[in-house]
Order: sequence, then C-alpha cells, then structure tokens
Amino acid sequence: MVGDARTGFVTQLGMDEGEAVAFAGEAGFDFVELMMDGDGRRDRLRERASDLRAAADDAGVSLLVHLPFGGVDIGSPHEHVREGSRREIAAALNAAASFDAEKAVLHASTNAWGPAWDESTLHGHVLDSVRELDDHARREGVKLCVENVPRGAFDTNDFPTLFEETDASMTLDTGHARMDGRDGGGIAALCREYGHRISHVHLNDTRVPKDEHLPFGSGTIRFESAFDALGGEWDGTLSLEVFTDDFRYLRTSKDRLDELL
Repeated sequence: MVGDARTGFVTQLGMDEGEAVAFAGEAGFDFVELMMDGDGRRDRLRERASDLRAAADDAGVSLLVHLPFGGVDIGSPHEHVREGSRREIAAALNAAASFDAEKAVLHASTNAWGPAWDESTLHGHVLDSVRELDDHARREGVKLCVENVPRGAFDTNDFPTLFEETDASMTLDTGHARMDGRDGGGIAALCREYGHRISHVHLNDTRVPKDEHLPFGSGTIRFESAFDALGGEWDGTLSLEVFTDDFRYLRTSKDRLDELL
C-alpha cells in the first residue's frame, strides 16, 4: 500500500470553499482541491486569497486547485485560441499561488475538430502548452499535474509520450483510465511503471467504463491494486472526486479509503 500519501477531495459545483475547507479539517482530510470554474473562477478566488489561506491554516489542511477546462483549449490548432487559453491558465496559476496552492491539475486535451486536423499536430500543440505552463507553474511555486482525459489529446495510453517530452507530473484519473480500456490490472500496471511521475490521483470510482464519479467504494475499480503498485514509498496526493455537494458522501468515502490505506 501507499506509504505517506495524503488524502483530500475536489470541490464540486454548489460547494462553498470556506465550508469545504472547514469540513476537510473536521473530517481529517489533509487537503482540499478547489475547482477553479464557475463560482470558483480565478478572479473570485484571488479576491479571497487571504481568507482562503487563513481558513486552510485554521483547519490544518493544504490547498490544491483544479484548473479550468471548459472554454479553454491549450491544444487548439488556432493560434489565438491556443495563446489565449495559455494566458488564462497562467492567470489561474497566479491566482492559485496567491493562496499557496501546492498543486494544480491541468487537462491535456483539445476540442479541435478531429477530422480536420492530424493527431500529431494537436499533440504537438498540447505538449508545447504543457511545457510553457509547467515552467510558469514552477516559477509560481506550484506543481503542475497533467490529467489523462479520455478522448482528449492524451489518454493513459498516450502519456508515455508526454512523460518523454515534458517534465510535468501526472494526475491519474482512475475513472478516465477505465474509459481507456484499463481494468484494475491495467491501472496498476501504469502505476507500477510511472509511479515516480504520478504526483496526484483522482479517485473516480465507476461501475462501468463511464465517467461516473461515484462515492469511493461504491463502484468496481480495484483501488487496492493501484495502491499496491504505487508502493510504500509513494508520497503523492489522493483526491476523492465525487460528483456531489453533500459532505456526508465524502465522509463515507474517506472511511472506505482509510480502510484500504
């Protein structure tokens, strides 16, 4: 099993950041991953930076962020769309740094019209963006963790290329990996080979190869295999990504997760 991993959860639409941070501390989580979209957009969070830092300190938790992915396209074949998306993500990283976020999750994807563009061109644009944004994140003191996205530019089967071409760390989304055709053994194999590059994991439980984001343990993903593969020296972060605004499901999910850890 994993050794010094820390646990937390991703905020969802309808959750107040302050309430989420307070709950995290009370429930024994180590961090909260703030969704930077909608009410959690960067300008609003930056205005609340001092309050967020104080709330996190009071609760004894750290802060991470999930960078916006709707409305941006870091792999767009259209230069101005791509450059504008990079600027928006860079601004979000600046905001994250203002409240001392440790890590930032980035989708490695593009919304380009597939039939019109060859895959190598789109991959190249995503890789260029990842390199640029990873450099920017490092300057801000934030670790960029690139997430596998099914039917995006980089799913789990494409990540070896991203590892070779960039220095960025990975966010492994387990539900997305299942959509790529990986069962428990396939997810474990990825963890075993690339655990040194996987810094963050989205614990996305599913019953079938769909992006269900169920409460942890209510699906059929064999998480214990992945944890065993990461090994006792792995010291990354495990984030419950459950599509709910009800903290009771997160408490139950943490109980189930703690049983495995």
